[in-house]
Amino acid sequence: MNTLLNRLEQGDILISDGATGTYLQNHGLEAGGCPELFNSTHPETVHAMAEGYFQAGSDMVETNSFGGSRYMLQKYNLADRVEELNRLSAEHARKAASSDQFVLGSIGPTGEFLEPNGTATPDAMYEIFLEQVRGLTSGGVDGFCIETMSDIDEISLAVRAAKDHTDLPVITTMTFDKGPRGFFTMMGVTPEFAAEKLTELGADIVGSNCGLAIEAMIEIIRAMRSATDRPILTHINAGIPTLIKGDIVYPDTPALMAERIPEMVQAGANIVGGCCGTNAEHIRAFARQLKS
Repeated sequence: MNTLLNRLEQGDILISDGATGTYLQNHGLEAGGCPELFNSTHPETVHAMAEGYFQAGSDMVETNSFGGSRYMLQKYNLADRVEELNRLSAEHARKAASSDQFVLGSIGPTGEFLEPNGTATPDAMYEIFLEQVRGLTSGGVDGFCIETMSDIDEISLAVRAAKDHTDLPVITTMTFDKGPRGFFTMMGVTPEFAAEKLTELGADIVGSNCGLAIEAMIEIIRAMRSATDRPILTHINAGIPTLIKGDIVYPDTPALMAERIPEMVQAGANIVGGCCGTNAEHIRAFARQLKS
């Protein structure tokens, strides 16, 4: 089997999956519920999500483990089940994957701040990430997607945990907002600095996800490409959500987003996928656009 990095080295443009939270909310996850617990209580739903994205054209899917750290799971009294729930998330996706499809272990922010902004020590946070890495590895992931980060120090600990424990590829993405002076994460990191620093840390693939609509993501991809030669992944929201009659609505249709795929690739993206509000129809449209 060609590895993920082999495919990128060959010049392939790969398609990632769409939203996890949106899917689970549409399939029984109650407001305020724990998505990762679905790996145990609703295994058929988690498996169907991965299977649906693969069938739609995804070359890779992420595990249902975004909030799978001890810091996050302890909010649901599940701190003693970190490795189990992460392992299950990987196993469900693995069962849906063919020999030429990839499973990425999703690792999101811990929700804690490092000293001196918070109480978490670097050693403690490293162990938190390492626990999650162990669970995902035992479930059979092909790599990791450390995503939606805003703090370089936090993401560096996650990268180190993955690199120390495995030889699997590591993808890192940060989330940016646009202000009067340009794009920054919540902790003041620019796309260019993120790309440079993540490359130095040993990330195999860098990128951005969430928070912004497609036109802003194209700008971010272009900025990151100017600062690194590593492959770039982008996971894009289906536009900026609005509240309509009590429902959160994402405005960007599959066709609208797919039309912009060539611009993303031209800007420097090597892997394209969806974030909040996207579904299998978006991925199917992305696949059709790339094949054409």
